[in-house]
Amino acid sequence: MPPPDSVAAALLAARERGIDRLDAQCLLSAVLARPRSWLLAHADEALDPQAARHYDALLARRAAGEPLAYVLGEKEFFGLRLEVTPDVLIPRADTETLVEWALELLPCNVETAVADLGTGSGAIALALAARRPTCRVTAVDASSDALAVAERNGGRLGLAVEWRLSDWFSALEGRRFALIVSNPPYIADGDCHLDALTHEPQRALTSGPDGLAAIRHIVASAASFLTAGGWLLIEHGYDQAEAVQALLGVAGFEHIATRHDLGGQPRCSGGRCRD
Repeated sequence: MPPPDSVAAALLAARERGIDRLDAQCLLSAVLARPRSWLLAHADEALDPQAARHYDALLARRAAGEPLAYVLGEKEFFGLRLEVTPDVLIPRADTETLVEWALELLPCNVETAVADLGTGSGAIALALAARRPTCRVTAVDASSDALAVAERNGGRLGLAVEWRLSDWFSALEGRRFALIVSNPPYIADGDCHLDALTHEPQRALTSGPDGLAAIRHIVASAASFLTAGGWLLIEHGYDQAEAVQALLGVAGFEHIATRHDLGGQPRCSGGRCRD
């Protein structure tokens, strides 16, 4: 089938491949560097053959099941447009629950040390740095490829974050933070939901038979890296809140609570380190 020769033909080609209309518009907008509103008003506009071939190639990737964010190479999170590659998880709106909770705990115009564990694309760290520019944000990841993506995002956005290659706390010895946040892997090995996530890095998704291995490690270790009265906030699976709260309690945290995501699911739990 030849590449489409007009905007209308391009969107029709996407529909014939079973691709969602919004996804098709996003892809065509990216290729043409035009807003979606322009597409709607210029259905008869001719497509340059090179642009048509580029669009057709992107359609093929999306039709093969590759997530839209990876096809586009970017994803918006908390008002920031971030580069994403298959080396990092795609930032999700539910994680904004964690950011909002963290911002409540970080006073404005106060220099506060914050750590983001398993930063991936840098989404959480950069969102906090953007909203609390006086904070000293340190973000770590065990993947050098993921950290490279995060660093590029920070540089492009002009946000000051210290990026460190680290297996959780290993590169943070001797340091203390008023707030530690993390969106660690929390899906159980072999979980049926993994079938829909095959394009994303599995090491950033799974964490042992019950999905709690990384969370156990973080909770058990965090007090040694928190200031007195410091907070630990962790994103987790919709059915893990009770288990995570129990882990926090055993580790001696107080004021333990859980926040719900946009869909009403328990998504983040946290607690305060004793003074």
